[in-house]
Amino acid sequence: MPELRKDPVANRWVIISSERAQRPHTFVTPKIEKKVGFCPFDYGNEHITPNEILAIRPPGSPKNAPNWTLRVVPNKFPALRIEGDLNREGDGVYDKMNGIGAHEVIIETPNHEETLSTIDIKRFRDVLWAYKERMVDLKRDIRFKYVLVFKNHGEQAGASLSHSHSQLIALPIVPKRVLEEIESCSRYYNFKERCLICDITRQEIQQGVRVVAENKDFLAFCPYAPRFPFEIWLLPKRHESSYEKMDDSLLDNLANIFKIILQRLDVVLEEPPYNFVLHTAPFTDIHSNYYHWHFEIIPKLTKVAGFEWGSGFYINPTPPEEAAKYLREI
Repeated sequence: MPELRKDPVANRWVIISSERAQRPHTFVTPKIEKKVGFCPFDYGNEHITPNEILAIRPPGSPKNAPNWTLRVVPNKFPALRIEGDLNREGDGVYDKMNGIGAHEVIIETPNHEETLSTIDIKRFRDVLWAYKERMVDLKRDIRFKYVLVFKNHGEQAGASLSHSHSQLIALPIVPKRVLEEIESCSRYYNFKERCLICDITRQEIQQGVRVVAENKDFLAFCPYAPRFPFEIWLLPKRHESSYEKMDDSLLDNLANIFKIILQRLDVVLEEPPYNFVLHTAPFTDIHSNYYHWHFEIIPKLTKVAGFEWGSGFYINPTPPEEAAKYLREI
C-alpha cells in the first residue's frame, strides 16, 4: 500500500510508492564518458579562469599560478553580478531589483580525474573550510542576506564541466525553500520551545532505521519523507544554526562522514550523478534558536514530471528505510 508522508521541516507531503518499490540496481544510470579536451579548471590553466579569490597553496607561491590544491574563483558566466546597487522598485503589482549577488566556483582539486569521494580527507576538509571562509567574507556585504552552497556532480545533475567543483551564490533575498523550513521550525519552536531538527535528530538516532552513518559530531540519515530515492540529510548532532559559525575543529569529522556517504552512494548506485545543497540560517541572528543547518544530498535517479510540477507532491519509489539499509550495509 502506498503511503503519504509529511516532511515536518519543509511542511511538504510526499508519496512513498511501495508498489513501485525499486532496488538500487534499477537506478543505475548509463555512464557518460568524461569529455576529453581542454578544461579551464585543470592544473596549469590558471590563467584561463578569473583571478582567484581564495586558494590553498604553499606559502610564497604566486597567485593565479600552479602549485595549488584548491582554488575559489568568480564564475566566468555569473547568474548575478556583484557590482551595483539593488535599486528595488515596483512595476504595478510586480516588484523587481537589479540582479546583484556573487557567484563563485570552488575548484576542489587540480586533478581532472579526482572527485570528492576519492580525494583524501584533508583536502575534503579544505573544501568544507572554503565554503565557510567565503560565507564569512560575503556576510560582510550588507546587500547580501544569504549564501547558497551547492554542487552539481555529473552532466545529468547539471554540471557543465566534469572537473570536480562546487559553487556558491550570494543572494539579496532568502531562498523560498529555506524560508519554508524556517517558518516550520519557528512554529514548532514557539509551540514546544525546542528545535524541530534537533528533535528529528534524536528520534532518528533512537529509531536507527533511517540512519546511514554517524560519528561523535554528525549524523547522516534518509529523511522520513524524502522527495527522491536515496536522499540523505547530513547535519550536526549539536544545535548549530549557521554553517559559517561552526568551529573549525569539527571540520575533520564532517569531512570524514561526508566522504563515507559519497563513497557508499558510489558503490550502491555505481557512481551516480548527484546534487547537494547547504541549507543554513540567513545572515541575521534571529533564527539561531530554532533553525539547524544541514546538507541535503540528492542522487539524480528519477525525473520530476507533470504530476510533481502540477501538485507539489513528489513520488518516491524507494522507502527511506530500505535506502538507508542498503547504504548502511556497504
